[in-house]
Amino acid sequence: MATKILTLGNILSRPINFLLKQNNVNSNLKTNFSTTTVACVNFFNKLPAEKLWKSVTSVSNAGAKKGRGKGAGRIRIRDLNRGQVIGVGKVNILWPGLSAPVIRGRELLRQQRLPEDPERLEKLIKIRDSMIKFRRLKLSPIERGWSGSKLPGRSIGPPDKIGEDEFTGFDTKVLQLRALLIMKGSLGRTRNYQAMVVTGNGQGLAGFGFGKAKEAPAALRKAKNRAGQKLMHFEIYNGHTINHDFYTAFGKTKIFVQKKNEGYGLVCHRAIKEICQAIGIKDLRAKVEGSNNLQHLVKAFFIGLLQQKTHQQLAEEKKLHLVEYKSENAYFPKVIASPSEVRTKEQIPKDETLDFTQYVMNDKVILKKKKFPRFYESMPHYKIFLRKYEKYRNHEKIRLNLKVEYGEVKSFLTDKYPEKNEQEA
Repeated sequence: MATKILTLGNILSRPINFLLKQNNVNSNLKTNFSTTTVACVNFFNKLPAEKLWKSVTSVSNAGAKKGRGKGAGRIRIRDLNRGQVIGVGKVNILWPGLSAPVIRGRELLRQQRLPEDPERLEKLIKIRDSMIKFRRLKLSPIERGWSGSKLPGRSIGPPDKIGEDEFTGFDTKVLQLRALLIMKGSLGRTRNYQAMVVTGNGQGLAGFGFGKAKEAPAALRKAKNRAGQKLMHFEIYNGHTINHDFYTAFGKTKIFVQKKNEGYGLVCHRAIKEICQAIGIKDLRAKVEGSNNLQHLVKAFFIGLLQQKTHQQLAEEKKLHLVEYKSENAYFPKVIASPSEVRTKEQIPKDETLDFTQYVMNDKVILKKKKFPRFYESMPHYKIFLRKYEKYRNHEKIRLNLKVEYGEVKSFLTDKYPEKNEQEA
């Protein structure tokens, strides 16, 4: 709105002669008034509604760097007119021209009170509350990543097909997605996204790739397609584990990987677990020492898998038989690979490493925590228990050895008294 202000300067600059008469004022009185229009401009009517809301809900650049207002951009702008339409209130009344037309057909409507609606107030409150509530994206437990709805650990599907070739049976997992801030002289601080993914079919084929772009989806797509173009084949021993233990390193990251029996599972870093699932490895234990740099970790593990040797290659290198001992076979020796030429005892040097684990680990030893005795082992009642149990402690091993040697549990008296076995049978 505009207001009219009298300029007093014009009045005071030229004095006016007032000729006052009884009950009369001189009609020839000359007045010199001027008016100027002044617009009432302030902060609220100068800016549009969007900028006003942004000034209230947003956070400054300095505040955002300090971690303030992490969810500020997610709050919707409040529309205060929702649920507050003119002509609508707590009382259910028909207002012609507001909540209803003035003329309906040939009938002229009049203001009247409508029947009460018990749910009317609840509906209005629900409409007003719906504009300020923000619901985060909820994922099922199968689709979620390592930490909630964040992308690392989540599946993004197979790589895009190249021509007519499709990646059937492949699945891609995100290992890393981070924002890179780069300061440039002309553009200032620019933001790029870097992604690292691993893709595989669970049957020995897998690969990893990196991607950079201005937006996160573009970086993920680049990394996924590059991983699909750099596939590597790995042999899976008995369809569930690696060929042998190995030591691998990249930068300051060291990984000690151990071969495990079927049913053991994947006891390792979460990134190594995703790689094993992409390849098809089900049983493995990995100990990481040194730096936990995720990119170095992935590179080191892939280098270790590529440097694996088959059992036949190991036998040919050492020119000795390769023998396996397994707990499910009661640790009985089983020859896995034999070389074309076997060395004799005299041909083997005295200082040669013959321990298989030490040989494949390149003489590296895993750091292990010192095991302290259990709290009850120092108590007197434990010694009493050991003395009582001593005469029974080897029974299980003796029974097993008898079954291996004779095919049954027997003693030196079995042949002397065979009728005893017939009675027991």
